[in-house]
Amino acid sequence: MSWKNSKVLVTGADGFIGSHLVEELLRRGCKVRAFTYYNAFNSWGWLDTLPKDSLKKIEVFCGDIRDPNGVDKAVKGVHVVLHLAALIGIPFSYHSPDSYVDTNIKGTLNVLQSALRNGVKKVIHTSTSEVYGTAQYVPMDEKHPINPQSPYAATKSAADELALSFYRSFDLPVTVLRPFNTFGPRQSARAIIPTIMSQMYLNTSSIKLGNIETMRDFSFVTDTVNAFLSVAESDKCIGEVLNAGSGREISIKDLAFLIAHLAQKSKNSVKIRYEKERMRPQKSEVDRLCCNTAKIRKLCGWRSKVNLEEGLKRTYQWFEKNRRAYKADIYNI
Repeated sequence: MSWKNSKVLVTGADGFIGSHLVEELLRRGCKVRAFTYYNAFNSWGWLDTLPKDSLKKIEVFCGDIRDPNGVDKAVKGVHVVLHLAALIGIPFSYHSPDSYVDTNIKGTLNVLQSALRNGVKKVIHTSTSEVYGTAQYVPMDEKHPINPQSPYAATKSAADELALSFYRSFDLPVTVLRPFNTFGPRQSARAIIPTIMSQMYLNTSSIKLGNIETMRDFSFVTDTVNAFLSVAESDKCIGEVLNAGSGREISIKDLAFLIAHLAQKSKNSVKIRYEKERMRPQKSEVDRLCCNTAKIRKLCGWRSKVNLEEGLKRTYQWFEKNRRAYKADIYNI
């Protein structure tokens, strides 16, 4: 497909990955409708930080993904839907699971039904590696057992199955893209890399973390954005689930030392302080994630291009200029 002049709806466009996706779509000549979360402050999230010339090219639609009426209006007339709107914080899902069901499951159902009614040509639904739970083998391919260990992961798994059911039942051209841990500029403070960077930059004595032995597979945000677009471009991906990651795993402890190096701190000067409130419940902790990207490489030729060290460097440079966006002195759930 050609992106130029295609009309694309991005749900969750005000968020971390969504705002980067909107920027790239504009660069490719798309007509972008950005679905943002309606609020009394008229905030468009991270879209507000885009250059004014870019904002003028975007059709911003303020709504609530949980409301089928607004979703239907947003979907009308678009060729492609990139569905990223979701509640994503795992700790928050422990005490507010209803909101995750309403947003992640019902919200996805609204998108799917509207896409079907309006004859959308492609729907890319965003999943998460968290649906796999702790790795039973590595690297983890799409045949890995599904074992969600948090309410967040359970709602995302349910949404995945809903999306695939619309492909099987109604021939809706859906693809489920399953990114592993994405990071980069604009990521919310609840994620581990902004958590480490903000404390590292402002606190010279120690940083407060939870489980530092868990292993994660991190992808820079531009790679994840390109995965969305590569999947949308390929008809071979319709009806498929596709992982997107780097294929490299690292412990949170070693990640902290990499970031310390960027902050020009010696390894010995970094003191990590364990905080119980930052720990997941024992049976809910995902100990290890590492992505097998063979399927997405085969079907659409995508592979990650930005290694962890380079991605952290770019993120830290952005963070130094935007550190006021983060509250390092509180635990963001």
